[in-house]
Amino acid sequence: MWEDFKSFLIKENTFDLAIAVIIGGAFSKIVESLVSDLVMPVAGFVMGGVNLQFLSFSFKDVTIHYGAFLQAFVDFFIITFAIFMFLKIIFRMRGKSKKVKFKEETTDKILGDIRELLREQHHKEAVPIDKESNNRSNPLIHLHSKKLK
Repeated sequence: MWEDFKSFLIKENTFDLAIAVIIGGAFSKIVESLVSDLVMPVAGFVMGGVNLQFLSFSFKDVTIHYGAFLQAFVDFFIITFAIFMFLKIIFRMRGKSKKVKFKEETTDKILGDIRELLREQHHKEAVPIDKESNNRSNPLIHLHSKKLK
């Protein structure tokens, strides 16, 4: 079990995930400070000097603090927008470096390549293909197909 755990920890994805969680936590604190210390005070000043974080209303015995929710929503919006822009830049950089054009190959070409690989692998002559019926003239294939019927 210890070996399985060590191999799990050594995998590249585990380190990537750990780094992402740490950076995400630090980034979240930066955005939270940005919103609570810069954005919300400016918005409150524009709205007449109101501290938006403490906005609330009461209904009977229940108080709803919608200012705190508004601040959390602004935090969420800024974080998701920043992540979106970061990923867009990363994917654009990856896309430019990994563009590979594949040429479309015909079935005959692919089958010929397979035949050549099998010839190399087994050191035998290739089995000819009857293009009209698309059957191989190999007696083993015919015997096998007769057993299936």
